[in-house]
Amino acid sequence: MSRFTTSGQDTKGPRLFVADDLAPGIVVRPDRGQSHYLRDVMRLRVGDTVLLFNGRDGEWLARIAAATSKSVDLQVTEQTRAQSPVSNLWYLFAPLKRGRLDYIVQKATELGAAQIIPVRTRYTNVKSLKPDRLQANIVEAAEQCGVLAVPELGSYQSLESVLENWDSVRRIIYCDEAAPIIDPVAVLTDIQTGPLAVLIGPEGGFSDEERTRLAVLDYVTRISLGPRIMRADTAGVAALTLVQATLGDWRGQ
Repeated sequence: MSRFTTSGQDTKGPRLFVADDLAPGIVVRPDRGQSHYLRDVMRLRVGDTVLLFNGRDGEWLARIAAATSKSVDLQVTEQTRAQSPVSNLWYLFAPLKRGRLDYIVQKATELGAAQIIPVRTRYTNVKSLKPDRLQANIVEAAEQCGVLAVPELGSYQSLESVLENWDSVRRIIYCDEAAPIIDPVAVLTDIQTGPLAVLIGPEGGFSDEERTRLAVLDYVTRISLGPRIMRADTAGVAALTLVQATLGDWRGQ
C-alpha cells in the first residue's frame, strides 16, 4: 500500500488499526500479535514506517522508535488522511460455513458496510458464531482496503428479533430470489437517499413466512439480483455493489 504524506513523502508499508488516540508525537505500542507481525513477518526495523488508524482521528504515519523481542513502539509523526464520515450502510446476512463466512465479512468491510449483522433465518444452518474470529477478519480487511473506520459487528439474532427492534427510518434492501426479475437499478434509483441496510438470506432462501413478514413492512424494498441463482456470499457482494453504485458513496467517485 502506498500513501503520500502531507510533506509529499510516498509511504509504503503495513497499515494497522489501533485503539490509541493519534496525534503528532504520541507513542503507540501495538498488541503482541501486531508487534510480531511488524517485527517477524514484515521484518521491519527501527526507522521503518507504518500507517495507523483508529476510526476517529484519520490515518497517520508512524515510525518504529524501538523494538524488542516482545514489543514495538511506534512514534506518530504526521497525518496522511483526515477522518472521513462513516458510511451509513448496514449489512445483514444469514451466516454460512466457516470459510465463506470469513469471505462475507471481509467483502462487506471492503464494500463500505458500517455495521455487519449476522441474522438467523428459518433455513440458516449455522447455530453459533465465533465473534472474535469474525472481528479479526473485519479488522484485517479494513487494514488492507484503506477504510478509515472498522465496521461494528452486531450480535447474532433472529430475523424476527431484528425486525421487531428495527428503526423504520433505515430502509432495508431485501434481496429475494423469488422476486420478479425487474431491473434492480431502476428500483433502487426510486429510493430516497437516507440510512440503508442490505439483507441477504441463506443458501435455502427465505421461507414463505419470512417473505410474508417482510412484504408488509413499508420500510422494506424487495429486489431481484437477476435470472441466475447465486450463492449467498456472491449475492451479498452483488447487492452491496448495486447499492453503493446507485445510492451509496460510489456516486461521484
